[in-house]
Amino acid sequence: MPDIRYTKRGLASGNRLRGFQDLVRHRVQDVLLVSSLYDAFTLTADGELDDLTLDEFLKLNLPHAPTLTRVSTGADALELALAEDEYRNQYDLIISSLQLGDMDVLDLVKALRKADLKTPVVVLSYDNRELDRFLQTHDTTEIDRCFLWQGDVRILLAIVHYVEDRLNVEHDTGKMGVQAIILIEDNINFYSSFLPAIYTELIHHSQRLIPEGVNVSQKLLRTQAKPKILLCSNFEEAWAYFSTYKSNVLGVISDVEFPKDGKLSPGAGMEFARKVREQQPDVPVILQSSNPGNESLARSIGGLFLLKDSPLLLQELRKFMTEHFGFGDFVFRMPDGRSVGSASDLDSLERMLLSAPGESLSYHSDRNHFSKWLKARTEFVLAHRIRPQLASDFATEEDLRWSLVRAIREYRDERNQLVVADFDRKSFDARARFYRIGGGSLGGKARGLVFVNMLLSEHNLGSHFKDVKVEVPPSVVVGTDVFDQFLEINNLRDFAVSETNENLLIERFLVGELPDSIRLDLRTFLRLVTYPLAIRSSSLLEDSQYQPFAGVYDTYMVSNSHSDLEVRLHQLETAIKRVFASTFHPSAKAYLAATPYRLEEEKMAVIIQRLVGASHEERFYPDFAGVARSHNFYPVPPSETKDGVAAVALGFGVSVVGGESCIRFSPKFPKHGTHFGNSKEIVQNSQRTFHALTLESQDVASEVVLKEWGLEKAESDGTLDMVGSTYSHENDVVYDGTGRPGLRLVTFASILKHEIFPLAKILEVILKVGEDGTSSPVELEFAVNLSPSDGAPKEFGFLQLRRLSISKDVRALDLGRVDSSELICSSKSVLGDGVIDDVRDIVVIDRDRFDRGKSRDVAAEVSRYNADLVSQGIPYVLICVGRLGSSDPVLGVPVSWAQIAGARVIVEAGFKDFRVVPSQGSHFFQNITSRQVGYFTVNPDSNEGVVDWKWLASQSVLKESSYVRHLRFKKPLVIKMDGKNSRGIIYKPRM
Repeated sequence: MPDIRYTKRGLASGNRLRGFQDLVRHRVQDVLLVSSLYDAFTLTADGELDDLTLDEFLKLNLPHAPTLTRVSTGADALELALAEDEYRNQYDLIISSLQLGDMDVLDLVKALRKADLKTPVVVLSYDNRELDRFLQTHDTTEIDRCFLWQGDVRILLAIVHYVEDRLNVEHDTGKMGVQAIILIEDNINFYSSFLPAIYTELIHHSQRLIPEGVNVSQKLLRTQAKPKILLCSNFEEAWAYFSTYKSNVLGVISDVEFPKDGKLSPGAGMEFARKVREQQPDVPVILQSSNPGNESLARSIGGLFLLKDSPLLLQELRKFMTEHFGFGDFVFRMPDGRSVGSASDLDSLERMLLSAPGESLSYHSDRNHFSKWLKARTEFVLAHRIRPQLASDFATEEDLRWSLVRAIREYRDERNQLVVADFDRKSFDARARFYRIGGGSLGGKARGLVFVNMLLSEHNLGSHFKDVKVEVPPSVVVGTDVFDQFLEINNLRDFAVSETNENLLIERFLVGELPDSIRLDLRTFLRLVTYPLAIRSSSLLEDSQYQPFAGVYDTYMVSNSHSDLEVRLHQLETAIKRVFASTFHPSAKAYLAATPYRLEEEKMAVIIQRLVGASHEERFYPDFAGVARSHNFYPVPPSETKDGVAAVALGFGVSVVGGESCIRFSPKFPKHGTHFGNSKEIVQNSQRTFHALTLESQDVASEVVLKEWGLEKAESDGTLDMVGSTYSHENDVVYDGTGRPGLRLVTFASILKHEIFPLAKILEVILKVGEDGTSSPVELEFAVNLSPSDGAPKEFGFLQLRRLSISKDVRALDLGRVDSSELICSSKSVLGDGVIDDVRDIVVIDRDRFDRGKSRDVAAEVSRYNADLVSQGIPYVLICVGRLGSSDPVLGVPVSWAQIAGARVIVEAGFKDFRVVPSQGSHFFQNITSRQVGYFTVNPDSNEGVVDWKWLASQSVLKESSYVRHLRFKKPLVIKMDGKNSRGIIYKPRM
């Protein structure tokens, strides 16, 4: 084989593959991840990272997959990085959150540099606003690069590739002629989105370049020559790379506006492109900008152009790269090389281990073949367990055989508890906890449930409470790859992005076809599963801490009770396609538009989950369901903020998340209910109906999934006994239980006061475990079945876990002495922090004209004002009566979040005859807190703040409708919120 020859242009003719063995000398093999357990789980335990590592990393370099070590604090990170032993300097890369609990990332970097450690440190932030504040107030020159988590787990691999390319470019490109792509982008959001897409495309491209017939060994060797991506944030850095490696630059992808000479230059990209074209006319250049007017300029200098605001930006970028930038079974062998069988997965490996000749097992064990093959398949834990085992370590070859088989079986048992298994039509077990149909991500909601499974296993909570089974109901997740395939094969992507008619959108999705293989999987699933099902959304971004998307996407329920399997399959497919369609509903698009994320980046997984509950005649429902938070925004003595709060209701939990009447309590002090204490208020605010799934044959196209029933049905079903009380008109007293005549109420007295079911204790323990695991306050949704069939224990079913967005720098604000005549509003029940002094608009629902019977009309009017103001980019204060977002129109105005998304501050004022209580269990409340909208609760008749309705009524209006008035003032309002003491005031504008 001839040696590799070098020319001025890099590698010349000859067998270049031999030289590629010397590529990527500096590898990122050990990564120290400094973050909370939850953040690390989000990146690594979804199951998606394993697939990506196999498909997009190990294919490039089988023996060198990176390993992650996670710590929670800066002190732990320093202890590992600075350890005075043989492991010193073991980490090739440190990926850190901004705030580490005991220090921030800059403190960590300074300590590392002081100890003369040069390990690259990269920041991975989970909140765009927090990152912006940090960059504006700190000197971050010692940080190698900042990235933003945007729901795509490939960012972790992109960071690894980014660091490796920087370390190896001088040798691989400068000496070996490997091509390079220069990416110029100073916007963190964009390059955090670009890099995963670009690296993925390059990997696929490298595979396509390999001629047919090349063996696996050559493929792995050849792909080491994939182009380097050189990410730059300013003109000088980019030009230095181009000047050094210009003969090997494959292409340039550049923003139009970025820093040059230390200042932001609106024409820097154009100038860079001109200079490139002058020196290398054949190098393709693509310019990107949010300004469509730059397209003609880009074309004039021979460049291509992409509009950053395009909903298909990443797809167009990948298409540009394609057009303009030009592993295997385990084979069991005998010592003489003869093949005696093969294995493609763990199942077949176990079968072959049981039947293969002993000489073959000894041959492979002595050479560590089993462990190496498992590492290539990302089975790192198992690979470590069956570390090199010589035949001489065992008395007989049969002992070796059973040692290997035992290790695989134990590993698979543990994995079934902690990870998501790939659905297999031949081996599906309906009793297992989690399966995945199709590839891609599980989405945020499903990821949270897998995380819960891990917590339950680690803390043995499943059997911690006597006679109560605490678990995540069995679930199958349809991965995001199926969503992508569905859009592609039905030609729906462009249509869905642009369509604004929700009915037409749903209609088109319903006539679409799921991939044939997915339909076969679903049919197999339904053959073994006949219980009622919830079909729930689980998008990439759903349940993220700072943009939770609570209640934005759809959930459906099916009775799954029809005698015809094909009918049940059609019902399930219809529900899945409706969830897919909800990704593109106008309300979802409006919500997404107010976040840092792009609709193109959002993908939908679907959870198919057993419903917790029992059948009662034609009804199916849990005894009760609810929501619990580890942080109580409105604690009532003796409970404190840290003691948390729960909200529960008879039947399905839509009563809670929809803001309807329910029972609230602190898990630490369940007997001190936060619900109303006197008989009149208990009767007035008690739950009067409940939601249940009808078991009658459902119309497969029906949108109605739940039916509302009166408490008399719950009493006849026997479910009211455990949660009910009785009001006596004669005595004006509420009695616990339903053993006497009178008005039936839902109070949960038997559970909260008499503890016939340990609900409070379960919630207290689980909330604490959840907080510890996520390093953050958490919210969970649950359902309880007190009378399971077949003598099974009572069931506490985990339905959802998400982190809460709680500001960590809430501070006291002295509101001073204020004359009430100067105020529009004051409240002692406020969420928010700081001063707002740039709002001049108020949208107010007139209390005197408000008609509860017309609350849906009021919601429509509010929505129109909001849409108009949002389109103009004008923030406003919304003042309303009743509870916003309640699914019960009698309690307030049933708006969706998208219908008031432009409000900077919200004031909820009680009715004259009805006190408003903040609905801490609702999806609406979750969006308020995560979006950091100021939130005032006012009940003047209960001495809980005031609204100057008379003054508001006297102001001239900009616009007015039947129930809503739009006020605009020449001078801004001044809004002060004392986040520490939950107090706030809104000043009248100075005239």
